[in-house]
Amino acid sequence: MPRAPALLFSCLLGLCALVPRLPGLNICTSGSATSCEECLLIHPKCAWCFKEDFGSLRSVTSRCDLKANLIRNGCGVEFESPASSTQVLRSLPLSSKGSSPAGSDVIQLTPQEVTVTLRPGDRTAFQLQVRQVEDYPVDLYYLMDLSLSMKDDLENIRSLGTKLAEEMRKLTSNFRLGFGSFVDKNISPFSYTAPRYQTNPCIGYKLFPNCVPSFGFRHLLPLTDRVDSFNEEVRKQRVSRNRDAPEGGFDAVLQAAVCKEKIGWRKDALHLLVFTTDDVPHIALDGKLGGLVQPHDGQCHLNEANEYTASNQMDYPSLALLGEKLAENNINLIFAVTKNHYMLYKNFTALIPGTTVEILHGDSKNILQLIINAYNSIRSKVELSVWDQPEDLNLFFTATCQDGVSYPGQRKCEGLKIGDTASFEVSVEARSCPSKHVQHTFTLRPVGFRDSLEVGVTYNCRCGCSAGLEPDSARCSSNGTYVCGLCECNPGYLGTRCECQEGESQSGYQNLCREAEGKPLCSGRGQCSCNQCSCFESEFGKIYGSFCECDNFSCARNKGVLCSGHGECHCGECKCHAGYIGDNCNCSTDISTCQARDGHICSDRGHCVCGQCQCTEPGAFGETCEKCPTCPDACSTKRDCVECLLLHSGSSADNQTCQNLCKDEVITRVDTIGFKPSVQKAYLHAHCGFHLQQVQQILQWHSGLTAPSPQRAGGGELSSQRLTRSGQLLGLIAAPCSTERRDLPASPGREPVQEGAWLCRLATPPSLAAVLSALLSTSSLSSQ
Repeated sequence: MPRAPALLFSCLLGLCALVPRLPGLNICTSGSATSCEECLLIHPKCAWCFKEDFGSLRSVTSRCDLKANLIRNGCGVEFESPASSTQVLRSLPLSSKGSSPAGSDVIQLTPQEVTVTLRPGDRTAFQLQVRQVEDYPVDLYYLMDLSLSMKDDLENIRSLGTKLAEEMRKLTSNFRLGFGSFVDKNISPFSYTAPRYQTNPCIGYKLFPNCVPSFGFRHLLPLTDRVDSFNEEVRKQRVSRNRDAPEGGFDAVLQAAVCKEKIGWRKDALHLLVFTTDDVPHIALDGKLGGLVQPHDGQCHLNEANEYTASNQMDYPSLALLGEKLAENNINLIFAVTKNHYMLYKNFTALIPGTTVEILHGDSKNILQLIINAYNSIRSKVELSVWDQPEDLNLFFTATCQDGVSYPGQRKCEGLKIGDTASFEVSVEARSCPSKHVQHTFTLRPVGFRDSLEVGVTYNCRCGCSAGLEPDSARCSSNGTYVCGLCECNPGYLGTRCECQEGESQSGYQNLCREAEGKPLCSGRGQCSCNQCSCFESEFGKIYGSFCECDNFSCARNKGVLCSGHGECHCGECKCHAGYIGDNCNCSTDISTCQARDGHICSDRGHCVCGQCQCTEPGAFGETCEKCPTCPDACSTKRDCVECLLLHSGSSADNQTCQNLCKDEVITRVDTIGFKPSVQKAYLHAHCGFHLQQVQQILQWHSGLTAPSPQRAGGGELSSQRLTRSGQLLGLIAAPCSTERRDLPASPGREPVQEGAWLCRLATPPSLAAVLSALLSTSSLSSQ
């Protein structure tokens, strides 16, 4: 069966994981899967219907779809949709104590064996628990730098074995101790190689003239419970001298880790390797300075005398090789280094799993407490490591530590006490299917533990219906193989049931599937089978028509919404619902949304277009054009009408001038204008703002009078009469009113009053009749 390209599948998983749940999109149908196996690779939510009579004759119904869609379309239960699963094969309970006659039965991790069956993209999970049991056996190997600078340290550890055994027996009843030493490679430029230094490299060194020849690594005491043997072996040791500052300690660490039989590491014990030094180590590639180009092979090279024989043949080991071998043999490395090198070795711990670092005093007097602290630190944490993880698997960890809180993405717990249990949830996901039917295995192991969990992986990439192949099946007109509901036609045959034969005569049938000469078969959106188009299914909607030329999703959109959500798409054209018009049905015919508070459409300052006001009056804005700082206000638009009615109130009611000015206005006459006594500037109308000075100017204009000027003391009799009449008018309007003319400066809450303004304080509101009478009197005076 053809397989989807791995790169394409990874992209589909990464970018489209949530697509099946989004309305209107369906990655299962858009994947164009032609077989059940291809369908399973598209997405873990996709299912394949293998029912023979699934779908209709006039359309190509996708057999690869969401399970719910297949059932709704009549597939019933005849579909393939495997899921990932987990099965625990072996799960022994956790132990509570470590030291017992049957030490091999101590269990610190459960379960021990699990198998997972994976469908690509579909996760499955399992739980595991880890416990640091009480009284667990401990093997401690003490690896010491015996270069000349460690002379005083050697003196201070001569009785270390006894003291250390006493302290460790407080933590475990089963403790063993071993010892080894190192200096550096006995070649130039790392050591003194001149003939006179061969037996005593300290010749000529006044401070310490006698020492033993340099050596790479010596295994001196296998792990034993006889602490007196440790003390005795330490007393025998003498320091040596190398040439450069760095030491060859990493050669010794690797040999102590991989030479399991010679060192004596027990299978059921906590392995501690204490590395003591006062300087930096040589690492990989440093050996090239001495002509050593062969990388370290990671093997044990101890001879019968337990000396490292490959010291002058291979380069120093790399940090990666050290980390691998330490973890492989469940060894916890403890760096006991002087303060000035602490940060360097602290950085090493980040690169070598299961290591800790402690500060060693210059004379090693604190070595006992250092080891106890390191032991407690190691026993207070649990960290999972993964071995042999297949490349096509993703692993996801969630740790639940002693506080009961889950930490996604974390596979380490710290701050544990002896006997505490740490829980981990491990989720496994396959990114793709292997090219062949294979089974993989990987291992989960807590760092420094013997216990491990073996996880077997099988891939659920084949459909069960594929096992029932029917070659030359009658369901395929005996011209093809029936498999999983489809016919795979033999060469020379085509059609959904292989009912048509290929050949020159087929060109006529093909043309019957074209809408016009030169156009693609079935508009490129269907399958021509025996002169008839069967339209493809689309995740966007329905494709239909004799030539698959129509669909219900290729219409105009508004803001990404088909037909603006106010119509139906029919063969490329929006059919709008009632109340909407336009190519994309985005234009509402409802004008209620344009109605302002005063009941006018768009406040009479614009037009209602598609249910929204388009303001035409300059300066107008707002949803209903209700805001317009530059537009005339209500009083300004009615001013001409009001003035006309006041000045022509005595004439006939059908005055043509006022009728023209007031034809669009509604004016209500009142007898009195209700000003409050506190108002200092008289207004003819509270909303229109006619100031007395404005009234004076109107009357002067109407009577042909001019305002008196300060420079003019008197005038003619007519002028005096006119001014008197005008003053009487103003007195009628605002009596009692002071007629004193003076200039007043501005003050808080009051505008400045110009010269010649009438200063008035109203006692009672004037009647409109008095105003009109005064206007008439002034009019008569004007006629004289």
